[in-house]
Amino acid sequence: MSNPLAVIGYGPLGKAIVSNLVSLGREVLVLQRSRPHDLPPGVAFRTCNILNHDEAIGALHGTGQIICALGFPYLSSVWETAWPCAMRSMLAACSKYELRLVLADNLYMYGPQDAELTETLPLTKTGRKPRARAEATRLWQLAHETQRARVVSVRAPDFYGPGVEQSILGTRTIGALAKGRRAVLLERPIFAHDVAHVRDFARAVVTLVDAPDDAFGQAWHVPCDKTRTLRELLQIAADELDATYRITVLPPFLTQFAGIFSPPLREVDEMRFLFDRPYRVNWEKFKARFWSDPIPINQGIAETARWFQRNGT
Repeated sequence: MSNPLAVIGYGPLGKAIVSNLVSLGREVLVLQRSRPHDLPPGVAFRTCNILNHDEAIGALHGTGQIICALGFPYLSSVWETAWPCAMRSMLAACSKYELRLVLADNLYMYGPQDAELTETLPLTKTGRKPRARAEATRLWQLAHETQRARVVSVRAPDFYGPGVEQSILGTRTIGALAKGRRAVLLERPIFAHDVAHVRDFARAVVTLVDAPDDAFGQAWHVPCDKTRTLRELLQIAADELDATYRITVLPPFLTQFAGIFSPPLREVDEMRFLFDRPYRVNWEKFKARFWSDPIPINQGIAETARWFQRNGT
């Protein structure tokens, strides 16, 4: 019997990864601080605080490969300490047990860019949360270069789908339209903006889990369907919901002032660069090596809208 695949984190992406692995008949072990209430039958669980170095190494003993689907509270002060700390714990376990690490990652480490995003862009020095992800990236790159760990980064833009509430296509936008309210945005939704379906993200992660070692030590961008503007994406949702397309745009002066009293608004303001210009992701590298049939955007948005109609608050 092979050792179980260790999935760290059981948010929407972690659930999609586990579901994918279970459908393939793989043995899976979920690790996080508390046991999820909705683990699929046959999926094991082990308590693990990834920020506790010794506890994390102990919890990862006997696993076959590490899949990181971590999500931390959207606070710069948390990211600046948690991401490097978590990365050091996972890399130490990789080194001790000769494990591979597949990292489900985002694109923040590139910072503000006007051109299409490619895997070869340099790491940013701009913004607290982008710098935190850049620092974590440097840690795994160094570990791979020095042969202390075999690591691969699977990077996606904003991901969305049924059950994904904290997303640009989540509770404050599609969820709001589903409840007859206005979608709330940081910028006018006039720019092209790539998004990835959560199941495509999970599929890409599992693809790298099964990839040979030569695919490691680098980053791969998750396939996205045809680029649309955020307005087009929300209009698809509104049409599916038979709702009126209505939005509210929060200007910088308002979020900066409101951020004095609301930490969440203060935290999103530095990420305006994701929405104040075209945000296009190049995934030709992944396409050439693996697969190129992401979920059609109309289908993905429609099922997301229906989910929020049934479940959103």
